[in-house]
Amino acid sequence: MTKKRILLLSVSAGAGHMRAAEAIRAHAAMHGEDLVVTHLDAMDYVSGGFRKLYADYYITLVNKLPAVWGYLYQVTNDAMPDSPMQKLRRAIERLSTRELRKEIKAFEPDAIICTHFLPAEMLSRMIRKGKIDCPVWVQVTDFDLHRMWVQDHIAGYFAANEEVAFRMRAQGIPAENIHVTGIPIMPAFGQALDRKACAAEYGLDPARPTVLLMGGGAGLGSLDAVAERLLSVAGDYQLIALAGKNKAALEALQGLTARYPGRLFPQGFTNKVEHLMACADLVITKPGGLTASECLAVGLPMIVNSPIPGQEERNADFLLEQGAALKACDPVTLEYRVLYLLGNPARLAEMRAKARALGRPDAAAQVLARVLA
Repeated sequence: MTKKRILLLSVSAGAGHMRAAEAIRAHAAMHGEDLVVTHLDAMDYVSGGFRKLYADYYITLVNKLPAVWGYLYQVTNDAMPDSPMQKLRRAIERLSTRELRKEIKAFEPDAIICTHFLPAEMLSRMIRKGKIDCPVWVQVTDFDLHRMWVQDHIAGYFAANEEVAFRMRAQGIPAENIHVTGIPIMPAFGQALDRKACAAEYGLDPARPTVLLMGGGAGLGSLDAVAERLLSVAGDYQLIALAGKNKAALEALQGLTARYPGRLFPQGFTNKVEHLMACADLVITKPGGLTASECLAVGLPMIVNSPIPGQEERNADFLLEQGAALKACDPVTLEYRVLYLLGNPARLAEMRAKARALGRPDAAAQVLARVLA
């Protein structure tokens, strides 16, 4: 029997699009489907100049000039598809994605799932021109809908929640082509983990209140400065500070541990974030669509820090409205929010319940099942 060939297309402009695609691939492997599933990063098949403009420039904008990114986010959302600037943008993208189109044809997919709007827009044109005939599906990776996600000739859309589905219908997407699945996350976030066992992995006391700090961010300062400020205030709680691949941040955090013995637990890159979340009562994080979905799946209350204008602000609005998060835009507010929540177990428990109710740990499995059906 010929195996079905599923192609996942994403863009490494931020990690979320890639992680969503990897989550779908992980679910396909876990369930032993009779499939060949391949994940391509579109940026691996474009020129260095285009990659620098599209991916690297995006990272620079959101980190250094978030207000400019917020302006561009809104302008491109409001732009008419047939405007001269949009036509020019699409022409540049077509010229820059020739190798990607060749790779797609060579794979001969039975279905394609896009976790970024760039390949979805490119494939929409290819379908219209009769250059590809397999169904193309689109997974939106935020709790918001930017206009550039909406393309013609798409077999179906996967939405994070009912509000995003409503916005899709308002953009003219037929209701029967919209599926509310949530945002795909790794299978591990759907597992019930034992707090005591996970705490033992990191030398934590499972009985003490624990805060997980995932990155600093604009307005809050460096990771070590945020950690030091939080630990210098009254309160007997443990702080896990996740530095990821930032070696300088990890070293700075490690330098603080002697001043806060038994309270500060620096961590570098890990592929077991769900184990750290299982140890925590509260997380301080940027409100990316994937990270937020992971927190919701495990029922972890959030303090979202300094969301950038655009998709992060929209994500933060959703989390705040649903009662699963609070927001901190400066260090003083962050300090207050942490002390407030740790001092109010009933409020923290309420937020935990609301987060868990919003979680969709089976999103990737639902997406895959729909595509295969």
